[in-house]
Amino acid sequence: MGTSRPPRPAYPPEFRARAVELARASELRPGQVARDLGIDPDTLRRWLRQADVDAGRLPGTTTDEQAELVRLRREVALLREERDILQQATASFARASAPR
Repeated sequence: MGTSRPPRPAYPPEFRARAVELARASELRPGQVARDLGIDPDTLRRWLRQADVDAGRLPGTTTDEQAELVRLRREVALLREERDILQQATASFARASAPR
């Protein structure tokens, strides 16, 4: 059996931005900055990369685009659910009104 990882804490956007700022301004390596902040070094590296994507320095999906994708996927799921309910209701009404 594999060991499951504990859930990651959700860091507020302000903390993330400040951590990226510190890593960029510091003469320390990002791994050391991360340890000083009490976060996983890979987490800070991901934040640094995402900051570069958001700033247009690297290709990729920006944070705003990711949030929009999440919103749109939720909306599509809701619309599909509503469509399925309407299809079931239509079929039920058709059966109920069919001549016997």
